[in-house]
Amino acid sequence: MGRVYNFSAGPAVLPEEVLKEAAEEMLDYKGTGMSVMEMSHRSKAYEEIIQTAEQDIRDLMNIPDNYKVLFLQGGASQQFAMIPMNLMKNRKADYIITGQWAKKAWQEAQIYGEAKAIASSADKTFSYIPDCSDLPIDDDADYVYICENNTIYGTKFKTLPNTKGKTLVADVSSCFLSEPVDVTKYGVIYGGVQKNVGPAGVVIVIIREDLITEDTLPGTPTMLKYKIHADNNSLYNTPPAYGIYICGKVFKWLKKQGGLEAIQKKNIEKAQILYDFLDQSKMFHGTVRKEDRSLMNVPFVTGNEELDAKFVKEAKAAGFENLKGHRTVGGMRASIYNAMPIEGVKKLVEFMKKFEEENA
Repeated sequence: MGRVYNFSAGPAVLPEEVLKEAAEEMLDYKGTGMSVMEMSHRSKAYEEIIQTAEQDIRDLMNIPDNYKVLFLQGGASQQFAMIPMNLMKNRKADYIITGQWAKKAWQEAQIYGEAKAIASSADKTFSYIPDCSDLPIDDDADYVYICENNTIYGTKFKTLPNTKGKTLVADVSSCFLSEPVDVTKYGVIYGGVQKNVGPAGVVIVIIREDLITEDTLPGTPTMLKYKIHADNNSLYNTPPAYGIYICGKVFKWLKKQGGLEAIQKKNIEKAQILYDFLDQSKMFHGTVRKEDRSLMNVPFVTGNEELDAKFVKEAKAAGFENLKGHRTVGGMRASIYNAMPIEGVKKLVEFMKKFEEENA
């Protein structure tokens, strides 16, 4: 069997070119006589891997010098605690709830201080982004938190919230490196890499230096202090070494594609094919308010659970994997990250047309 079209939300599709390169280097990385997964993280060869990876993501995102790039473990979910532990100086933070992951982050922050939900789209199953132009932001809030692209619900902030001068913290796990970004608008921008950047096990945190201090909440474990990792260039302990190596290859691949402007163009074109079909289909329809649609995650339904299940089953048999929606919302979801080729989306739409005709 050849490779399938993998529409998984994460761990997700990686560029084939990157996987082939990793396969070629599996037993002997550049004449070292060993695999990267066997290599000391203190070795010269590995030092070059992690430093190059950092430089490449800096180039791709135009990360200013006063921001640190940290390659950490624990996934995005560990950041739900790490952020308040390091940033909640006044023990106050404001959260915008646009999906399950923002909600989980907000619930976690309540352990450490007063975390307020200042806006939410829960009233319509998170199918839109609330108006964030004039929010009741606390004068003492240490930061304002968003999940920028909501994997489960397929929404995306097209305009960042007006934080009224407060630090913006954003989880960008599922839109990471999918479009150009102005890093200076954020205090912290972070993401688990297993959706759009690499294999599970790495989270990348881009944090402004003034937010990295000794002054963390009492009881903060050493391993959860940004300063420890920043001072040690992500090598305080053994990092997720192989995962970082693959991320580094993905950064190179993105540069080769022409960087984030070029990849954004491709992503818009890809998403358009699927959304255009959904907008004219009699059977399938998207679940998200048009202006808030994500380019990365496209949820859709037929309105009939049995038909949804039949579609997912037949799609799988035809080589379209992981189209079942998240267990909390049902239906279908196509995650079409950077590495999903445009042919994959075109073929999916062809399949959907055929399914619609056969089941009308």
